[in-house]
Amino acid sequence: MDVAVSSTEQRFRRRLRRLSLCLLLLSTSCLAQSETPINLADQRAKAVTQVVLGILSYARWPSEPAQLQLCVIGPTEYTDDLLKGATQPSGRPVHVSRLLVNNPTIATACNAVYLGKLSIQERTYLFDALAGQAVLSISEEVSQCTVGSLFCLNVRDDQVAFEVNLDSVARSGVRIHPSVLQLSRRRVANP
Repeated sequence: MDVAVSSTEQRFRRRLRRLSLCLLLLSTSCLAQSETPINLADQRAKAVTQVVLGILSYARWPSEPAQLQLCVIGPTEYTDDLLKGATQPSGRPVHVSRLLVNNPTIATACNAVYLGKLSIQERTYLFDALAGQAVLSISEEVSQCTVGSLFCLNVRDDQVAFEVNLDSVARSGVRIHPSVLQLSRRRVANP
């Protein structure tokens, strides 16, 4: 009788080892897949790119450019994906470049500007340079919406919302489709 129990125990132990080995192999493949986790910063950068391209697609300039020139000014957190270049849903290419805030060509070289962290003096200088020019401005920080920007992003963990400064839109010379204005109200009301 001891022999039968021993052989049963041996079979059980072999099966347990096989099962353990299978679990180990399965967990190794799961670990290998999770070595490239989806980076939250990358997700935010992609979401910001989509929102910025969406805003640009609802804007109309007095003289429509064949290729939009989007200038990124100042240190930013979410422009990594945008700086790779992009194409609007309409097929129009968007050329993205970084410029210093004191670059004298901003007003003539840029159809739109994406603003990162700028001091009050830099913002004042920039918006003085853009005065009278049809340039759309998007700030990366929602707190900057009272200081000249047309659109201000509100980046959260899982979504990017935006606010619209209607006074700046009226002065910009860039026409914005009313759907964008309604969308900003809806997103602010229902985050």
